[in-house]
Amino acid sequence: MKLTRRSFLKKSGLAAGALGLSLQTFDFEEWSAQAQEAEVEKLPTQCNTCGTQCGAWAYVKNGRVWKVEGHEEHARSLGKLCARSHGGLGWVYDADRVQQPLKRVGEKEFEPISWEQALTEIADKLDDILTEYGPGYVAYGHYPRSTGTFYSERLMHALGVSTLCTHATSCNAARNTGFLYSMGGVPDADLSNTEYALIIGRNHGGGIRTDQMKKMSEALSGDAKIVCVDPRQNNIARIADDWVPIKPGTDLAMVLAISNVIIEEGLYDEEYVEEHAVGFDQFAERVERVTPDWAEQVTDVPAEKIKEMALELGENRPRSLVHPSWGGAFGAKYANSEETARAVACVNALLGNINEEGGLIFHPTPELGSLNEDQYPAPEEPDTRRADGVGVMDEYPLAGDFGLPHYLMEKAQEGELKSMFIRHHNPVRNFPDYEHMAEGFRNLDLSVVFEINMTETAMLADYVLPECSFMEREEVIEASGGPYASISMRTQVIPKVYEETKSFDEIIVELAEKLGVGEYFNFTLDEVNRARLEPYDITLEEFKEKGSMLIDMEAPLGDKDLNTRSGDFEFYSEVYDHVGRPGVVGWQPPAIGVDLEEDEFRFATGKEGFHSHTATANIESLAQITKDYDTNRLWINSSVAEERGIEDGDKVKVKSPVSTEEVRVKVTELIHPGTVFMPSGYGNKTPFYETAEEIATLNPNDIVPYQTSDIAGHSMRQETTVKIEKV
Repeated sequence: MKLTRRSFLKKSGLAAGALGLSLQTFDFEEWSAQAQEAEVEKLPTQCNTCGTQCGAWAYVKNGRVWKVEGHEEHARSLGKLCARSHGGLGWVYDADRVQQPLKRVGEKEFEPISWEQALTEIADKLDDILTEYGPGYVAYGHYPRSTGTFYSERLMHALGVSTLCTHATSCNAARNTGFLYSMGGVPDADLSNTEYALIIGRNHGGGIRTDQMKKMSEALSGDAKIVCVDPRQNNIARIADDWVPIKPGTDLAMVLAISNVIIEEGLYDEEYVEEHAVGFDQFAERVERVTPDWAEQVTDVPAEKIKEMALELGENRPRSLVHPSWGGAFGAKYANSEETARAVACVNALLGNINEEGGLIFHPTPELGSLNEDQYPAPEEPDTRRADGVGVMDEYPLAGDFGLPHYLMEKAQEGELKSMFIRHHNPVRNFPDYEHMAEGFRNLDLSVVFEINMTETAMLADYVLPECSFMEREEVIEASGGPYASISMRTQVIPKVYEETKSFDEIIVELAEKLGVGEYFNFTLDEVNRARLEPYDITLEEFKEKGSMLIDMEAPLGDKDLNTRSGDFEFYSEVYDHVGRPGVVGWQPPAIGVDLEEDEFRFATGKEGFHSHTATANIESLAQITKDYDTNRLWINSSVAEERGIEDGDKVKVKSPVSTEEVRVKVTELIHPGTVFMPSGYGNKTPFYETAEEIATLNPNDIVPYQTSDIAGHSMRQETTVKIEKV
């Protein structure tokens, strides 16, 4: 679109008075010529449209970002960016951003206030809560990245607060727990060098991370055989060597049966399990009766296909693997997700592929320096009561320090949590059961959200503190490990778009002063970053120009020492046994069971490669992709649709135990007949997202009830059944 004098004034919102000159003296043609001839600056920074925070180059002209490219020396981007990164620039110039501190004065009603008033009132109210109830009644939740983690932990610890939590129980908490208590952590899949990879539920084309897509592309273009197990044919399954549809929630049975075959056929690495593992005999005895024939009845995967996958895994070891996944089939989806993760870890141990080329590798993360504690003392980590039951024997003894935000909302409703601070996180919308989450948030005496947009969580907050966007602020240097390793930082590439916004570090330092703990923040952001760069021969000024640099890290090939209690792989977990859980993994059905009623369907959800949950639905360019490809529909199997007289594009009612919603359908053969699938990025409930309303539809979290698994405490995001009725 051609920029004219009229459109310039309209789009910029400037009047003659605001310009400080009269329209008669303003030469638009001269201004336009100068603007067009202005220099284009290429500045390093990081994307923030999802949690990966890929390194990027921002192209800036006349103080505005007009495009981004991937930073070639960042471990996550490797010179490439996904659609979300390009679309994310829409956030920067969104006129509906939060532009100054807001105080809630009624239902969905806010008044703008000054920073002084906001921080003073927040500090006074928090002081009252800490005095009356103690720090065990306060919590902080965020999507954990370098700046947020550094400043929030320091502030909360200074106040004696120990309940810090992340989004993980809606993402990958079960996966992390299962791998932690078997092999000591989650390794990387060496897809570039593998000969056979079994991928269960992980959709690299939906939950995009460009470095992992590079590895997947190398595997697909090489000699490796890639087999995808998923109830629907996801993006990667479409180009893999084989797609194996499975009944959702039964992956555990298939994985145990694969172990059965590998052991029965003598295809496991005997030397590894004898010298570097504990509990193998108990595991072998446990899976002896878990045969492919039995698993077929549970999973709908033919016994012969299970045997085939097991044999090909065993015959190609150690250059074969079962992918550790992410969210996928067992990140935080079912009551048995932790056990599925443990079983996946066990198969990899049978293959002897840990820290072997073509298998699973625990790559190190680059070292970073830290502030001198004599000069900049840090508060001690408090030993106070956690509000979410993490580490408590009769609550969630095996839940990690990722915390349980959804369980905290139950605690809030019971009066056991009085205040919560939220940053870079939208738990009210992105956990199952909106009303459960919203009611808990409403019940808090003090809720504070740090945000750039009016999310569903911000809409319920007592105070909303506006951050400047990711292009308008600097942040703490971070290190990224994996097959590629780097250190990087977000740099400020443009001036603030809205003057009354602040960066998170600024807000926390000012709030700390109000709370009387300012002595723990007697440093600048530059001093933090100079300390972090101490291991490297580069100044902070030089690094700000570079933005990111790859670090050579040696892969620990051949290293068999693991970060477990025993130092070995644990087919048997003493920790699990100690807290009353099965020490050896075995079959556990999903909470919804294996056999459903004839008119019931299992429900599945997942990501699209151009949206980050519901965070990006209000970005015009990304919403347009949804419109152009008509993706905000419920997948249903063709044969099932035909039986019910449902045609492609029809609207149906989706009934679950907690709600009834309407949605249009996508009729396809590419999904298990007993399953329906819905992308997760739609259904915003905030009235401040006008663009999102144009593509609004069913959100999976509206039909799944509030639940908490008894091991990792995750949210079991697919533990529900639905009935479908044509409208």
